[in-house]
Amino acid sequence: MTEELILANATLILPDEMVTGSLRISGETIAEVNTGAAVPSGAVDCEGDFLCPGLVELHTDNLERHIQPRPGVDWPHASAIIAHDAELASTGITTVFDAMRVGSIPSGARKYLKYARGLSQELWQLREQDALKISHFLHLRAEVCSETLIAELEEFDQDDRVGLVSIMDHTPGQRQFRDLSKLEAYMKGKYAMDDDTFMQHVAQLKTLRDRHGDAHEVETVKAARRFGAVLASHDDTTEDQVRVSAGHGIRLAEFPTTVEAAKACHTHGIKVMMGAPNVIRGGSHSGNVSARELAERDHLDIMSSDYVPSALLLSAVMLGQLWGDMPRGIRTVTQTPAQAVGLEDRGALQAGARADLLRFRLRSDVPALSAVWARGQRVA
Repeated sequence: MTEELILANATLILPDEMVTGSLRISGETIAEVNTGAAVPSGAVDCEGDFLCPGLVELHTDNLERHIQPRPGVDWPHASAIIAHDAELASTGITTVFDAMRVGSIPSGARKYLKYARGLSQELWQLREQDALKISHFLHLRAEVCSETLIAELEEFDQDDRVGLVSIMDHTPGQRQFRDLSKLEAYMKGKYAMDDDTFMQHVAQLKTLRDRHGDAHEVETVKAARRFGAVLASHDDTTEDQVRVSAGHGIRLAEFPTTVEAAKACHTHGIKVMMGAPNVIRGGSHSGNVSARELAERDHLDIMSSDYVPSALLLSAVMLGQLWGDMPRGIRTVTQTPAQAVGLEDRGALQAGARADLLRFRLRSDVPALSAVWARGQRVA
């Protein structure tokens, strides 16, 4: 018998409005959306709490943080994946595109070894065992400034749930790290590099970019097409860089670093995604453009938790307050990211959609979650 659940007397955050109403969930889907404050017999009285769709996360480093909680520490992967999955569920994220780097540097001052193929296989094994609470896809972060990118991309195919491929270029002196002092502080703080080692690292990356960068970019575009994945740019800074992105068919820009780039993205029909910590902290930790400034200029579409999973819902609420439009703020973490990667079955409270939901109320303007459902099952 199909299980049913009615969540009543809630403030429903619909795509374009908020209404008092109820949801009837049948199995894994939303069967009905009704208005009114009535609480039928057997229904859960939400006491006016907000109900919104489960959050859709397109870019998070959280799994990498779990498998390597400290530099040089390789945590057991099954344990790390399960902990990562549970953590995201607890923050209201019900769909995640797990970011994994492809493109390694096995030699030099700062080595980056391959890991994505093996980690993704362990992730899918756990999924097949029904050990995961939420929906997982792959986000392959293709680092063009590397030695092994093409070979690593060839290890994946259409059966690997690769939903997103981003073209990454972390060559020092441009994009995210135009200011070398920011990169220096990061590398020395995280990896305890001395001056000589840092300069060797910078020189190696620039050499790799000159040697492989253009070919790697071309092959990344081809790989995304082969996977049937959405292609994204990363850290676009200038109009020229955005123009190149548009030429590749890119329709999603991760973390443009300037107003100029974000404006150009919208001119070319490219959605702009920014990091939730940027909104919450009031600025970029790398010294780049403020996400709030982009929001005020209407150049922001999608939010990502980036490196703090709990930041995703809070950033959406803060944007809703900034815009004076809570449904618009919530869309940046639900419907808009879902549509950007072609997931039409989630992201909005409507009949027939997946029953991915969260219930929360505001405490001193901060969202406090009380329940999360994925495919109709409570997961937090």
